[in-house]
Amino acid sequence: MESKNPVFSRQSKGHQQSWGSPTPTPDQLQGMYDRPAYAPPAQRTMTIDDVVVRGFITLGTLTVSAAVAWALNLGIGAMIAGVLVGLVLGLIISFKQSMNPALILGYAVSYGVAVGVASHIYNDRFSGIVFQAVVGTALAFAATLVVYSLRIVRVTPKFTKFVVAAGLGLMGLMLVNWVATFFIADGIGIRSGGALAYVFSIAAILVGCFFLLLDFDSVEQGVRAGAPEKYSWLMAFGLTVTLVWIYLEILRLLSYFSSSD
Repeated sequence: MESKNPVFSRQSKGHQQSWGSPTPTPDQLQGMYDRPAYAPPAQRTMTIDDVVVRGFITLGTLTVSAAVAWALNLGIGAMIAGVLVGLVLGLIISFKQSMNPALILGYAVSYGVAVGVASHIYNDRFSGIVFQAVVGTALAFAATLVVYSLRIVRVTPKFTKFVVAAGLGLMGLMLVNWVATFFIADGIGIRSGGALAYVFSIAAILVGCFFLLLDFDSVEQGVRAGAPEKYSWLMAFGLTVTLVWIYLEILRLLSYFSSSD
């Protein structure tokens, strides 16, 4: 019985036509087997150059937004807003391991505003301190890269655990100090400009350099493992966060020396 469904009727006609076709020869069958199967184009893997380019884009975006915030003298309100927005975006990127360029550049813009306002405030009090902090950050980056390249410090699982624990400890102390300022003028003294503040800032800079070592190792491992090209955005984000941390701590440390003159 012929089906009333047009799809089935077409298929049955097609089968009838195929039944009438001649049987393939062994040579034709072998040619069909030897024909290469279709494969989608391979995804390009990440390279060091990809990380460098994305790093310049991310840092460049942060620098431009910081310069605009400095030039417009946006004030404390803009700095607080930039920190809050940057913190939210940073947490989303970190926990979701997002490689979305829009989120990462959004973080760069928002935190750039905060850095620009903070730098303007420091430079008004201590002329030339921002330039010194930028140079100090560049030197710290270069020195850490040399240390990593020469394998003077090796990034091991034990070292990674130590650096993460030290970073969490520093952030915990800063939180305790902030809460203490509601009851004591200088909190627990890690930001008051005294001897303890010097030690804390130096420790924070060193931990920042240790995090740079982790960042360099992540880049190297990603390249070696054949991570996709877009993974370089996440690497650029990590480097940017660490460099901002180091810059702000160097800026604060230099302010202690300037205020004691």
